[in-house]
Order: sequence, then C-alpha cells, then structure tokens
Amino acid sequence: MQDSKSIILFHGVLTPEALDKLILAHEASVFICEGRPGLEAGRVMSGLFLKKGITPTVICDNMPGFLFFKGMVKEIYIACQYADTTGALCDSGALILAVLARKHKVPLKLVQAERRTRFLGDPQSILSFEGERIAPDGACGYAPLVEWVGVEYFKKL
Repeated sequence: MQDSKSIILFHGVLTPEALDKLILAHEASVFICEGRPGLEAGRVMSGLFLKKGITPTVICDNMPGFLFFKGMVKEIYIACQYADTTGALCDSGALILAVLARKHKVPLKLVQAERRTRFLGDPQSILSFEGERIAPDGACGYAPLVEWVGVEYFKKL
C-alpha cells in the first residue's frame, strides 16, 4: 500500500474502457470494495489495475466507513449501470458510499459499469463465503445486486 492518506475508492465492476478513461493521481492508493456476494469486483477490478501496473488493495465491503472516519478517502468511483436526471442504478453498497461521501465532502463520480440483468442474487449466495457455509441451516438469505442512488448525492459539494 502506498500513501494511505490519499485513497481513491472503487465500487462495482467498471468496463475496461471506462477505466482506461480515468486519470488517476500517481500519489494516491487504489482501494477496491470486494463486491459481495460473488466477490466479482475484487477479482475483476484487481486484474484490470494490475494490467495497468497499479497495485490495488482489496477491502471488505464494510471497510470504507473506517477509511472515511480516518479522512483517508480522496475520491470515489462508483460503477453505474443506468443514470438519468433523478439518480443512478448502481451495485448494492453504492448508496452507503454516497451517504459517506456527502457527509465527508468527498467527490463521488459515476463510471460505466458492466451490465447486469438481475436485480436479486441467489439467496443462498449470501449464506456462504467461498463455498463454505457461514450461516446455520434454516437461516434465510437476501441478496440484492443493485440499488438506486439519488441525484442529490452527485451534486457538487
């Protein structure tokens, strides 16, 4: 990890073309939210950054709150599947990042995501981690894959 006081945080899976268009500050460290339940963001985005010669740090999806608390996040890029004048459809977890960004006055930027067609994942996917059951039999799972982030979170600070 480079300068941990200057973090650019990524959420969701961006298209390689969208990532190519970004100009990232050389002094910043790249952090990627893992992307539960399938961990797709951590896998795909890490590969894309490594191909660019950038070593990313993958974090669990609940870690950004701590990074904001410590004042370490410089800006956020959120993968967006659809946007209009009222907001954007993003991967689950984007709304809490938008709330944190607004509270801490950190710029939040939308970037083109790889498309998803499903709104809900398999309920069983959240009950296991990398093939190992983490919840007891009989527990139910709920795995929304997208959520709406209102336009008010994208207005200038």
